[in-house]
Amino acid sequence: MYKNYNMSQLTLPLDIEVLIPENDIAHFVNQIVETIPNEEFYEFTHVRGASSYHPKLMLKIILYSYTQSVFSGRRIESLLKDSVRMMWLSQNQTPSYRTINRFRVNPIIDRLLQSLFINFRTQLIEQNLIDEESIYIDGTKIEANANKYTFVWRKNTERFNKKVVEQSREIYREAIVNEVIPELKDETQDITLETLYEFKNRLEEKIEDLNNDISNSKDVAERKMMRSERTEIKKTKKLLSENINRQIKYKKQLDILGERNSYSKTDHDATFMRMKDDHMMNGQLKPGYNLQIATNSQFVLSYDIFPNPTDTRTLTPFLNNIRNNYFNLPNYIVADAGYGSEENYKTILDEFNRTPLITYSMYLKEQTKKYNENIYNTQNWKYDELRDEIICPSNRRLPFKRYTYRIDKYKYKRDFKLYESDNCNNCELFDLCRKNAYQSTNKKIMKNNVWEYFKHMTQKLLSKPETEKIYKQRKIDVEPVFGYLKAILGFTRVSLRGKTKVKRELGIALMATNIRKMVALRATKIKNYSKKSVNSYFLKNIRSFKLIWDVNVPASYIYNKLLIIDQSFYIFIIY
Repeated sequence: MYKNYNMSQLTLPLDIEVLIPENDIAHFVNQIVETIPNEEFYEFTHVRGASSYHPKLMLKIILYSYTQSVFSGRRIESLLKDSVRMMWLSQNQTPSYRTINRFRVNPIIDRLLQSLFINFRTQLIEQNLIDEESIYIDGTKIEANANKYTFVWRKNTERFNKKVVEQSREIYREAIVNEVIPELKDETQDITLETLYEFKNRLEEKIEDLNNDISNSKDVAERKMMRSERTEIKKTKKLLSENINRQIKYKKQLDILGERNSYSKTDHDATFMRMKDDHMMNGQLKPGYNLQIATNSQFVLSYDIFPNPTDTRTLTPFLNNIRNNYFNLPNYIVADAGYGSEENYKTILDEFNRTPLITYSMYLKEQTKKYNENIYNTQNWKYDELRDEIICPSNRRLPFKRYTYRIDKYKYKRDFKLYESDNCNNCELFDLCRKNAYQSTNKKIMKNNVWEYFKHMTQKLLSKPETEKIYKQRKIDVEPVFGYLKAILGFTRVSLRGKTKVKRELGIALMATNIRKMVALRATKIKNYSKKSVNSYFLKNIRSFKLIWDVNVPASYIYNKLLIIDQSFYIFIIY
């Protein structure tokens, strides 16, 4: 006998919501979007043209699609026709893939995503799922939607541009020497594009004059000579035009590069970075973005993207973004050694008035016995505070000489104290002490007291049990989020191009990871609660049965028929 199955019978439509389980992820997507204030959607309102789909509907279907690892606009459109959950979220409306793609790149999405993250964090705090004491910061590389081989490098652009400028200057000099045009500018000054355009106009005027002279001349030899002269001027003009176009091209490339060293022709905002997935197995760079996130209890609380591949320069702008757009910074800013720099320590302490729990690159090495017992390591040399001198292993003194400083390529200034030995001649340890085999001068040491203070502060903080516990939490808090995003959600490459659009898509993907984690956490709690309820009911009834048994059954019978396992449970043996 089969269950009833009849495709020819007409059935009345039912509310699709009854088909979706109570704890399904679609319900949570619906709830979290509904927490966004209605005022945030007013910007989507328009009075002209055809009526549009409600922005709540669009945001719900996109969020739910990303939780199901569906990132393509066409596949989202297909889900609207196939998935019961998508039918319920859209109330059987079917926007096209073009509408979906236009919505997720709309600039107004930025405010909706910001409201989503703020409201989500508020819910986490209310449910005591996160604490407000610390945030954990880390970054990862996300591959851009760009061709791997359409790269533009700063060094090559600057070299080519310099070569073209020199060639243009040489053309200009030859034209003046050959008296083709008069001198337009002093040769010692740089030849600008304006000068080259003026040079080109003069050549065109010269060609036009020669055309008129050739037309008016009756002498064959003279006309032949003028044609030869015109040919040379045309060659000069053609070469000059090519140089002008190349200079414009290189100038545009340098403007796109900004402070970066590379970019992709397919996506100008993408920078070539070294990623863990090496498709050519030779250290080949890929176009991508540096994604920075701030987490607590493995929930993403805020995010941002940057074009520079290293994390050191991203911390300050990221913290400013969090403070200005999301929430007040907690007491502890926790990050790994990639963020440990003098500038970052100083900014967190002075500007943000917070405590940095950030190690530096040599932190682990400085804890080793080998490092602390190395007599050639200048950090282990004795220091005479009274005389402000450093004493080397040969008991030679390096007195303080002068103050100095260094300015890095990002214009940050570091102050140093220079210590230098007066005489290292005839020193038995000279060859072992010097770092450079060709160094023949006396030993010099540059000491940065500000950096030494921050290193000592970090060591002291991480030696305390409470702050050490917070820092150790970083590995199991922020790292799993990247693994979940890439390995489980399958989001390893963005679908959109341009920094602003990529940031919107990453915001949707990160919120999808939050939603999936929240739903999984709820399911675990419900499962544990159900187990606890069943166990409680079973124990309650078994104890009642035991009480009745003890009262009504003789003890000798119990001894023969029962095997006592522990104080709470009995196993009956039936003979």
